[in-house]
Amino acid sequence: MQGRVLVVAGSDSGGGAGVQADIKTITALGGYAATAITALTAQDTRGVYGIMAVPAAFVRAQMRAVLDDIGADVVKTGMLGDAALIDEVCDVLGADRCVVVDPVMVATSGARLLDPAAVDTLRRRLLPLATVLTPNVPEAEALTGMSIANEAGMAEAARMLLAMGPKAVLLKGGHLDGESCADLLLTAEGTEIFRAPRIATRNTHGTGCTLASAIAAGLAQKMDLIAAVTRAHAYVQSAIASAPGYGGGYGPLDHATWAVSRSA
Repeated sequence: MQGRVLVVAGSDSGGGAGVQADIKTITALGGYAATAITALTAQDTRGVYGIMAVPAAFVRAQMRAVLDDIGADVVKTGMLGDAALIDEVCDVLGADRCVVVDPVMVATSGARLLDPAAVDTLRRRLLPLATVLTPNVPEAEALTGMSIANEAGMAEAARMLLAMGPKAVLLKGGHLDGESCADLLLTAEGTEIFRAPRIATRNTHGTGCTLASAIAAGLAQKMDLIAAVTRAHAYVQSAIASAPGYGGGYGPLDHATWAVSRSA
């Protein structure tokens, strides 16, 4: 076991996304996962039926307990809910940590997971702390205010997001049409594109959480960014392809698809 990741995110009672997906992913890739739970959700593959937020001060207490004892090589953020919680998390993070930010706004089922009034706080406070920002197309549209219809639009949005302060932006293109999917990684040094054939499946619940946590695990294990994203991309593709087909809606991935020995 190598690489400590503190996940600051919400719980998914269905087990396919949120901290459940994060823990499974980090463990499958040989890392150690600790958590600070930001919200409890009542959800399954078909939708989110209720959300109970954890008080911001208690999220801080969870983070401090982990950081002051076990420590963390990387912090990965997911569902943060509102502006007050974002401020609290950012106060704990400070400016010198390796942070993977998954800007969770809307669930796969369409349920809103971030207060719209908190988007500006997300831009202003959390994005400048991000080592890697991992939005999908709808999240990038919400953060930039632009419409994204193709890869050229993705590139423009990624440049806008990079200008907001993160060291790298991985803009995921799975929401766009086409026989293949392209994820675009932009840094100050240039652009890398990760392509994969589109898999015809409804089993995509938790893909964003899974990808961000896989990247966090790689960075915690001292992989460079390109290597961490490359492994994470391959892991997610394998997890989608071998998904078990549970539930009547957007089913979970197969987080156990990847043996730890393959991640070495």
